[in-house]
Amino acid sequence: MSTKTDIANNLPPIEDKADLLAPMIKGEKPKSDWKIGTEHEKFVYCQEDYHAPSYEEEGGIKDLLLAMQEFGWVPVKENGKVIAMQGDDGTISLEPAGQLELSGAPLDNLHQTCAETGRHLEQVKTIGAKTSKGFLGLGLWPDKKRSDLPIMPKGRYGIMIDHMPKVGTMGLDMMLRTCTIQVNLDYSSEADMAQKFRVGLALQPLATALFANSPLLEGKPNGYLSYRSHIWSDTDPHRTGMLPFVFDDGFGYEHYVDYMLDVPMYFIYRDGQYLNAAGLSFRDFMDGKLSILPGEKPTLSDWEDHLSTAFPEVRLKSFLEMRGADGGPWSQICALPAFWTGLLYDQSALDTAWDLVKNWSMEEREKLRNDVPKLGLKATIADGRTLQSFAHEILDIASMGLANRARLNNSGDNEVGFLDSLRSIVASGKTPADQLLEKFHGEWNGDIKKIYQHMSF
Repeated sequence: MSTKTDIANNLPPIEDKADLLAPMIKGEKPKSDWKIGTEHEKFVYCQEDYHAPSYEEEGGIKDLLLAMQEFGWVPVKENGKVIAMQGDDGTISLEPAGQLELSGAPLDNLHQTCAETGRHLEQVKTIGAKTSKGFLGLGLWPDKKRSDLPIMPKGRYGIMIDHMPKVGTMGLDMMLRTCTIQVNLDYSSEADMAQKFRVGLALQPLATALFANSPLLEGKPNGYLSYRSHIWSDTDPHRTGMLPFVFDDGFGYEHYVDYMLDVPMYFIYRDGQYLNAAGLSFRDFMDGKLSILPGEKPTLSDWEDHLSTAFPEVRLKSFLEMRGADGGPWSQICALPAFWTGLLYDQSALDTAWDLVKNWSMEEREKLRNDVPKLGLKATIADGRTLQSFAHEILDIASMGLANRARLNNSGDNEVGFLDSLRSIVASGKTPADQLLEKFHGEWNGDIKKIYQHMSF
């Protein structure tokens, strides 16, 4: 999540549509400069009674953020309130209901990524031990109603919370009750971006299945393995989904710009304030006809803000964001970037993966995406095989890609071992959600509070 400054006021206005390509073109990097950026969210709870702490309460979210100064993190404020912490390992962001997210630094290899994750989790656990706070690695609050959850003091969240119920039934659940793991990856050219985008979209349902970890809601099974993924199916149809146009011949930056111009706006940031632009048109803004800022045209900062308000399964900014995974335990945080780095950062692996999925029809892709939240690895692909069977092949390709990268740690190990947890899931056919349901119906005897012992970092 980005942290805002007032640079928009000092930038020249966008003159024409060609200017809108700038963030994507700026993202092009030679392969030697490609980085891995990993983001992961976790739920915060009070150990005494498991409630989700508010921002202002003693030992609450504000105090948690400020306590991170012990490890060198620096506060970022909005309207006098701390909304993030910045440091060498990236940014600790404040999510809508107090979920904590580490938006990690861009790193060269997965050994660095997992070390970064380890440092962060050890730091928050240290602060949690001092303040009686715990942290859950799940994709969905397992026992909280919306009304149980606090709202954080961030301007954009107020606008989104007001707008979400007008465009879907589950947008507030997305904001308040979910957590995710995400990886951000680079590309070298428009053609490279397009191939990675297509493979990422086609295989995003497999990632959703492998990381499915949200089967419980308000203390009982919800009928899904990834309820978090199901939530996205009715959040806002204008800014979510599988983006069929990405698979069209000739897809490139301009096609994505056209898509984003048709995504309704949320806000404009001016003089430290978020102005409510929900439902308004960026095309009108380009013409100086925006009702809330008549005569004013957008800057590149406004456009970059707008790019952050679409939520498809894969998102393009100046890098590609893989967005299909539920939040999960430590091993899964390291496994997601390994999965996508192995597939997308080695050309042989990327070409092999594309050969497997390029002939799927859009209907087959959509069906798989819609089946996976309930069926997980039991969902079937276009040729009738289960995702479990197909996953073996995809993980072999990812392993090949990681081996070809040959990024070694001090012990001489390459990055392939970070896929081990996914290998175990595929071998058993049981997603993390399946394993949680077994415990819920078995040794926990339906006691949802047991999840705090089992799934805390």
